[in-house]
Amino acid sequence: MSTKDNQPKARLPRGFGDRSAADIRATERMLATIRSVYERYGFEPVETPLIEYTDALGKFLPDQDRPNEGVFSFQDEDAQEARSAEGASGKKGEWLSLRYDLTAPLARYVAENFEKLPKPYRSYRAGWVFRNEKPGPGRFRQFMQFDADTVGAASPAADAEMCMMAADTLEALGIPRGQYVIKVNSRKVLDGVMEAIGLGGDDNVGRRLTVLRAIDKYDRLGRVGVSELLGAGRTDDSGDFTKGAGLSLEQSTQLLSAFLPAPNVGPIERIPADIVGEDDAKIAFGTRSVGATVNDYLLDEWEVNTVSGSPTGAAGVAELREISNVLKAAGYGSNRVRIDGSVVRGLEYYTGAVFEAELTFEVKDDEGRPVRFGSVGGGGRYDGLVGRFMKDNVPATGFSIGASRLQAALAALNKGKAAPDAGPVVVLVMDRERVGEYQALVSRLRNDGVASEMYLGSSGMKAQMKYADRRNAPLVVIQGGDEKAKSVVQIKDMRLGKQLAEGITDNAEWREQRVAQEEVAEADLVAAVKRMLGRTERQR
Repeated sequence: MSTKDNQPKARLPRGFGDRSAADIRATERMLATIRSVYERYGFEPVETPLIEYTDALGKFLPDQDRPNEGVFSFQDEDAQEARSAEGASGKKGEWLSLRYDLTAPLARYVAENFEKLPKPYRSYRAGWVFRNEKPGPGRFRQFMQFDADTVGAASPAADAEMCMMAADTLEALGIPRGQYVIKVNSRKVLDGVMEAIGLGGDDNVGRRLTVLRAIDKYDRLGRVGVSELLGAGRTDDSGDFTKGAGLSLEQSTQLLSAFLPAPNVGPIERIPADIVGEDDAKIAFGTRSVGATVNDYLLDEWEVNTVSGSPTGAAGVAELREISNVLKAAGYGSNRVRIDGSVVRGLEYYTGAVFEAELTFEVKDDEGRPVRFGSVGGGGRYDGLVGRFMKDNVPATGFSIGASRLQAALAALNKGKAAPDAGPVVVLVMDRERVGEYQALVSRLRNDGVASEMYLGSSGMKAQMKYADRRNAPLVVIQGGDEKAKSVVQIKDMRLGKQLAEGITDNAEWREQRVAQEEVAEADLVAAVKRMLGRTERQR
């Protein structure tokens, strides 16, 4: 068999993606904006590794019995009982996993450094997370998250602050009010309803989690799809079957009526029109006092009709009411942060308030149909996660932005797809015997802070110009033998040249105008390049 027969095929694994320079730069700009908002709220950065011991992620994985189900895991065959020089210890054969999210690693970090950290501890971190799950449109096995967490604060005001910060972040990224909403619910309210339908107690932990994950898919599957997952199960378009929670029709109906809107009716449409205002205008509704809002109305409805008789559910409503009051006092109306029963979050570790950032504008799906963009982040209160490593529970709350998905949303709004970043100034090589002299020109530019490069290929001038165009070079520096004899260089403005060329149809006119090209003394190269770069930047 020939060597060529053994040649590997260039192919990308399913669920993963390459990123271009433009993608990376757009993401970095977005992350810088998010970081600036988080730091304005007083959060500080921290970084944890991509790999954790699997038991540190623990029961919060999709399947505890198979630690590589849902996550990418491997066994550490080199670890020894002894503690290493770096202070870490491990046992041979222990399972290690690529992190599933950024929250469980933070819990481990806080527990390990608890005595050193200020409490409450406010931190943010950005990084890649990995899911060993079936990929699909918009669902990747590797994606970036940007989290912020407050550990050590039990007050619902900490949850309210997460919601405010999420709203401020979206607006800082250029998403206007009316095109996003931060939705808030409580696991305690959900637990109260599940107690009422017979799903309370330790024996039903697994079924409750299945129910939560079913409701969490409402935006994607709709009411019918969620109903199937609450019952016997659902077969998706590919033929894969997902086992359901096994609820009776009566149980399923009671759960759906409590939290999910009726078909084609959103939560706001169910509220009397005279109390829905763009900025939560002061109103009077029936026996209610002046000053009620959409959030007030929903909480009153839940207190009377949804969690009546459930201490757990009543505690959840009380916490949501405190969150709502903090938001109202800070000027965040229910047009920005709204109580919504459809928010559950699919992970088991949430213990109280849960929230989700949803973009409400429409985009086209794979078949060209208009659909709401949907969620770009979420989070909630997880008071038991840090406590897994300690004697006592430690209250905590956090919010996670799906950076990869948010970048796609900004691109859909034409906010992440601005004109491509300018590449370097390219110095062409007109005479192979003078490569050192061309490199000297490049060095002069670089030493004065101008991004620049010398063409390193072996092609002629036409191919070099094409290369500079593909590099999105703003300027090209040309010095042939004639220019060298006169100690001058030609500087071509690539962007202006394209603009002028659009109006020229005659070759003679092209030659006459010497399109967007200047001849300057070699000694004035740096000053001329900087002046022309300033001009091209103003043209963008």
